[in-house]
Amino acid sequence: MYIDGIKVHEADPEKQPQPPVVEPKPYNAKTAKPPKGAIVLFDGTEKTLKNWTSGNGKPTKWKLVDGALESVRGGGYLQSKQEFGSCKLHVEFATPKEVKGSGQGRGNSGVFLMGQYEIQVLDSYNNITYPDGQCGALYGRAKPLVNASRGPGEWQTYDVTFHRPIFNDEGEVTRKAKFHVIHNGHVIHNNLELSGGTGWRGPHSISEYKKHGDKGPLKMQDHGNPVRFRNVWVIPIKD
Repeated sequence: MYIDGIKVHEADPEKQPQPPVVEPKPYNAKTAKPPKGAIVLFDGTEKTLKNWTSGNGKPTKWKLVDGALESVRGGGYLQSKQEFGSCKLHVEFATPKEVKGSGQGRGNSGVFLMGQYEIQVLDSYNNITYPDGQCGALYGRAKPLVNASRGPGEWQTYDVTFHRPIFNDEGEVTRKAKFHVIHNGHVIHNNLELSGGTGWRGPHSISEYKKHGDKGPLKMQDHGNPVRFRNVWVIPIKD
């Protein structure tokens, strides 16, 4: 499959250049603090761990480690009990300090808006993979403008403004989803209109839009790597 004339998961740097590497900006504790009116989904405590479940609705197998939620191999997706449509999202993550593997096998996870539109999480510090699958990519759809990744084990931030897609009664999309994403202080998607669904180039690959509800859960992916998440909060946006 091709998107804007470029093959999905194109790894040839002449056909799909790697995003330029930039220095991450310092962590800003002020902007990371949940503002008034934010829905705090996870603050490092057992109390907010209760805001989450597994993808099948059962209690999650993810672990609470040093005030963070850590994925467990075979534990499946972590899923918020509350559902959201258009929203502002803040989430912090850290890939494993101990580096194992390379490419997509290194610190792989993902953040899914409405349970289906993925912002890739990956250890992309001195780790080359196909650009539409590196850290910050809208997976399989759009590579980040820059690579602002911190090193393995360091805490990183995503600040996302997401406008959900809107469908008519016939299931046709009348307004595509739009993403504005800031990774470690750098804009990596500037009000980007998403051309369709995200996904891997395989039997369940990226697709055109399919009608869904106005809201969906926030999900984090278990991809076999012990990636950690913390300080997760959401501000719903009216359409």
